Amino acid sequence: MSGHSKWAGIKHKKGALDVIKGKVFSKLSKEITISARMGGGDPEGNSSLRLAIAKAREANMPADNIKRAIAKGTGEGGGEGIIENVIYEGYGTGGVAVLVEALTDNKKRAASEIRHIFSRHGGNMGEAGCVSWLFNKKGVITVDKNLISEDKLFDLTVSHGADDIKIEDDEYTITTQPGDFENVKEAIKSAGLEIKHAEIEMLPQNYIKIGEKEARQVLKLVEMLEENDDAQAVYSNMDIPDELL
Repeated sequence: MSGHSKWAGIKHKKGALDVIKGKVFSKLSKEITISARMGGGDPEGNSSLRLAIAKAREANMPADNIKRAIAKGTGEGGGEGIIENVIYEGYGTGGVAVLVEALTDNKKRAASEIRHIFSRHGGNMGEAGCVSWLFNKKGVITVDKNLISEDKLFDLTVSHGADDIKIEDDEYTITTQPGDFENVKEAIKSAGLEIKHAEIEMLPQNYIKIGEKEARQVLKLVEMLEENDDAQAVYSNMDIPDELL
């Protein structure tokens, strides 16, 4: 089993906890705001904003929250601090690469908090670029393999820009270039297939196998990084041992 499906499963569980805590709306609002600031407030002409809004709706985020986040991004929502997109990089136990995508209105504070989390949980935050070269940005979509044959899914998705399809346990994992992500996603939905997971992610080029004890430390590091209010997504190239799932 590749590392992706394991991470995805853990992130789904974590996502459910975030909804309970109310943190997910804050994270989604930041994503909408920065998308609107970078590409304008019209989702029809801003694919990044369109994707952020879709994610917010899937999480049952109220429409008023979405409107406020867009207004903040376009400068109509008051004089609050400017939100910036920042990448933090470092290593966990066993030399595992860890990449943190964050949105923050205070880079100095965020960097200090992220560095503290790395240090406290057996890791070390490094300089910009120290691990990002180990990852590729890809669209990732998963579909229950019982819904469609591999050949039919291949024909459906490759014609819309899919790069690859892999079978992992009970699901297909389709990867795309970021620019083809929405086209492939819409093709799958139009075919009447339920999508289990759909995100643009940073996928490792290779996965690192480490022992159970070290893996637990890395998972704790990832968990605490995800708890940070500014962290939007956390990625690692650790191949998680099956006994920890």
